[in-house]
Amino acid sequence: MSNGDIFTGEVIGTAILILFGAGVCAAVTLNHSKAKASGWIVIAFGWGFGVMAGAYTAAPLSGAHLNPAVTVGVAVDTGDWDKVPLYILGQLIGAVIGAVLAWALYYAQFAANADEKNALPTLGVFSTVPEIRNPVANLVTEIIATAALVLPLLAFGKVDGIGIGPVADSGGTVVLGSGISVLLVAFLVVGIGLSLGGPTGYAINPARDLGPRLAHALLPIPNKGTSDWGYAWVPVVGPLIGAVLAGLVFNAAF
Repeated sequence: MSNGDIFTGEVIGTAILILFGAGVCAAVTLNHSKAKASGWIVIAFGWGFGVMAGAYTAAPLSGAHLNPAVTVGVAVDTGDWDKVPLYILGQLIGAVIGAVLAWALYYAQFAANADEKNALPTLGVFSTVPEIRNPVANLVTEIIATAALVLPLLAFGKVDGIGIGPVADSGGTVVLGSGISVLLVAFLVVGIGLSLGGPTGYAINPARDLGPRLAHALLPIPNKGTSDWGYAWVPVVGPLIGAVLAGLVFNAAF
């Protein structure tokens, strides 16, 4: 995999992931959407399908990390940090693009929201917002939830007959896998959302939160409210800590 392939794959794959994810949040949140108030299960599956679509698209180019936490977890496991900045840059750019596309798709709903007597806050369409604002508790939630993503992802590669990644190919390049592997990862994300997502909205991906939060701050969304930068460090730092811990546990146990 060339640097160009890795960058392109991560941009495209992460953009698709965020388009689906921010899209389902908009669908459930915004008034005048046919999916209005359809609930948490719909959101969890929307994000899971976003992982599936983005990862299947990016896998031939970059191995489909789509998440700085996955990239860091793989690097802790393999000891190969050379391309980590390239992966993360592609993921962040892709996340911003995906958020902009979701905003464009729901443009009329965002505009109509501004005309409502009690305009809905829009940040939750783009980024995570904790139900109870407690930085320590929120950080712990993101650490545990991300470890619950990265550790199984690494361990799946040890299961005979599944061969799902991230694993190193014969050339030493870390790839996610193929076939049913991506589908299993998508369902893992759905499970995390359903079981662990209640306290913070389960960022479990620094790019997933930071990129759309930046888009929210820059986009001309009427009456959009705050982008809540005071909380923005939690869904970045928490997943990275969780990824490092998952990589260390994997190395020790497997």
